[in-house]
Amino acid sequence: MNKLRYIESTLEIGLIFLTGAVLYYSIEVLWRGYSHAAMAVLGGLCFLGLYLMGRFFPSMPLLIYCILGGLIISTLELGTGELLNNLLGLDIWDYSDMPLNFRGQICLLFSFFWCLISLPANFLSKIMRTKIFGYEE
Repeated sequence: MNKLRYIESTLEIGLIFLTGAVLYYSIEVLWRGYSHAAMAVLGGLCFLGLYLMGRFFPSMPLLIYCILGGLIISTLELGTGELLNNLLGLDIWDYSDMPLNFRGQICLLFSFFWCLISLPANFLSKIMRTKIFGYEE
């Protein structure tokens, strides 16, 4: 990879991460009234995962994309929760009172919400891939 393509790829990943960070943090503030800086990092990783899934599998059916998107976000949320909440004791969130939760870090209801939020994320990432970064779909 030449230097220019490396810089373009780095800028692309950075912009995708930053977009996800700002959106995830903002949605959480609107939903709960507050957030934690770690949620911005988690949001950036989540959106990057969704973006890359759409980039490498652009013809994936939307329903499959949303289901896999929910799994990606739930998996990242579980890993983040295990590290920050259970290992480091930061207590950023706790789904222990929710039905069908796993170790208080993920629950079925929010996994369903992540599937739903993958739908607008798909459209936003598609716009970014085609209009900003010039990929053909």
